[in-house]
Amino acid sequence: MSADVAGYSRLMGRDEAGTLRRLNAHRSEHIDPLIAKHGGRIVKTTGDGLLLEFPSVVAASECVVAVQEGMATRNSGIGDDDAICFRIGVHLGDVIVESDDIFGDGVNISARLQEICDTGCVTISSNAHDSVEGRIEAEFVDGGDRELKNIERSVRVWQWAPSAFDAEVPTVINAPLPLPDKPSIAVLPFDNMSGDPEQEFFADGMTEDIITLLSSVPDLFVIARNSTFAYKGQSPDVRKVAADLGVRYVLEGSVRKAGNRIRVTAQFIDAESGNHIWADRYDRVLDDIFAVQDEVTQGIAGALQSRLLMAEASFLSRKPPGALDAWGNVVRAKTLLQNYRRQDIDEAEPFAKRSTNLDPNYAIGHAVSAYILAWRSYNGWTDDFKTTASESLRHGEQALHHGPNDPTVLADVGFACWWLGRFRQARPLLQRAIELNPNAALANAMHGYATAAFGETEKGIEFCELAFRLSPRDPIEYMFWWLLAASRQFHRDYEGAKEAAERSINLNSTMISAQLVLAGACVRLNDIGRAKAVLEQVRQSSDTAIPFIFRAGSEGTLWHEYTNPIREVYDGPLPEQQGNQ
Repeated sequence: MSADVAGYSRLMGRDEAGTLRRLNAHRSEHIDPLIAKHGGRIVKTTGDGLLLEFPSVVAASECVVAVQEGMATRNSGIGDDDAICFRIGVHLGDVIVESDDIFGDGVNISARLQEICDTGCVTISSNAHDSVEGRIEAEFVDGGDRELKNIERSVRVWQWAPSAFDAEVPTVINAPLPLPDKPSIAVLPFDNMSGDPEQEFFADGMTEDIITLLSSVPDLFVIARNSTFAYKGQSPDVRKVAADLGVRYVLEGSVRKAGNRIRVTAQFIDAESGNHIWADRYDRVLDDIFAVQDEVTQGIAGALQSRLLMAEASFLSRKPPGALDAWGNVVRAKTLLQNYRRQDIDEAEPFAKRSTNLDPNYAIGHAVSAYILAWRSYNGWTDDFKTTASESLRHGEQALHHGPNDPTVLADVGFACWWLGRFRQARPLLQRAIELNPNAALANAMHGYATAAFGETEKGIEFCELAFRLSPRDPIEYMFWWLLAASRQFHRDYEGAKEAAERSINLNSTMISAQLVLAGACVRLNDIGRAKAVLEQVRQSSDTAIPFIFRAGSEGTLWHEYTNPIREVYDGPLPEQQGNQ
C-alpha cells in the first residue's frame, strides 16, 4: 500500500510547522493505530508518503478504507487550506525483500495507483479487487484500464470514495456534483444485440451521435461520451450512474441490425425515482438510420418538456453524410484517438483518410483528418513537417466549407489550427464550437487554453475546470490536465501548472505536451535538474518535438511563457522563430 498527502508542497509552503504538527497528530492518533490493528508494517516514510505491507489484501483494504473514513471526519470543519488529505493505492503482488525494505513491480504499481487516485479516496488494482470483492463492506467503482507511468501493461483499477468527505483539498474533479439548474442527462452506450462484433462501431456511433445532437441544445446539460462509455459492456444501476455523473436522467437503449434493417430501442429514465418516463422502438431500413437518430433525440426533448423543442428542432434534424461507410470510418478513427499515442495516430489516420475518399463532402471526415495530421505535426511524428501541416490545413478548409456550423467540425479544426501555430485563426473557431455545443468537454478545455494564451488567464482556467464537470472521469482526462497546466503557466501559477502537468503525465506517460509544461514550470520553480531531465525524456521520445514549439510566432499570445523557460535550459538546436502568420 502506498499513500501520500495531496498538495503537500503547498501545505508546507504555507505553514510548515503547522502542517507537520497536524500530520504527526493524524499519524499518532488515527493512522498508525489502524495499521497496527490490521497487522500492517510501515516499511518506510518519505515526508508526506507511506509505504506499507500487510499479511493480506483484505486487511490492507479494510485498513485504508478506515483511514480515509476517519480522515474525512477529522477534516470536517477544517478549511481547505489546512486540511490534510491522502491519496492511497493498493495492489496485490509479489515483492522482493531486502533487509527491512521491499522492492519490485508490486511496490511500483501501488505507487502509481496512488498517483492517479482522487484525493481522499482509495484506488486498487484488479488483482486486489478480485480478492476483496464480497469480503469487505466497502464498495469499489470500476475505473477501467489505465496506463500507469513506467508500467509496461495497462492495469484495471477500482476506486472507493467516502460518502461524507466534505473537507478535501479542492480540485475540480473531486468537487461535489450537484444537479445542474437545467435538465441533465447521461446517454449510456447502446447495446449491440446483433451478435456480430463488427457492429460494435455501429452501436457506439449511434450513441455518440445522439449525445452530439442533444449537446447542441443549450438548455440541456449532457454528460460527454467518454464518461458514459466507461460503463460500456456493463449493466449498471441507473441510479448509481446518475449519482456518479451528477445527472437526473439516463437514456439507455440497444441496436439490433439484421441485413439492411435496424431496430433501435430507447428508454428514458428518471434516475431519482427510477420511473421510466419514455420508451420507444424504431424499426427502419438502414437508409433511415439518421432519421431514426433525429426521432429519438426529439422524443427525449419532448419527455423533458423542453421549452426549446420547437426552436431547436431544425438544428436537431442535422443532415448526415451521404455514405454510412464514411461515417463508420470516422467512428473507428475517433475510437482510436483515446490515448493520443503515436501508434494510435498511425492506426487512426487510414480510417479518416478512407472516410474522405468515400465521401469527399463529409465535413467531419475532413475535420478528423485535419485533427490527426496536426497532432502528428505538433508532436514531431512526421519526417516532413511542412507537407503534413499543409495537408492538415487543406482538410481543415474542406471541413469548414462543408460544415461551417457543425460544432464538432469547428472544434476539431480549431484544435488543428492551434497545434499548427495559427492561434488567431483557432480561437474564433473554438469560441463558435462551444457556443453551438456548450457541453463539449474537450472543446471547453481547449477554448480555455486559447483564452488564457491570449491574456485572459483567469477566464481561461475557468473553462478548463468546466471540462472536468462536463465529463467526470473522462478517459482522456489527461488532456484536460495538460490544458489546465498550460493555462496555469500562462497565469504564472507555476506550482499549479506543475501539479496539473504531473497529473496529466501520471494518467498518460506519453503526453509530450504535458512534459514540456512540467519542464517549464520546474525552470520557474528553480528545479533546473528536473527540468533538464524531463526535456531529455521528451527528446528521447521525439527529437523534433522541442524544436517544433519554436516554429510559430506568438501572434499576440503569451506563448513565450511556454517557450522561454525551455529555451533557457535546453541545450539542443532550435529553429529560428517565424514571424506572425
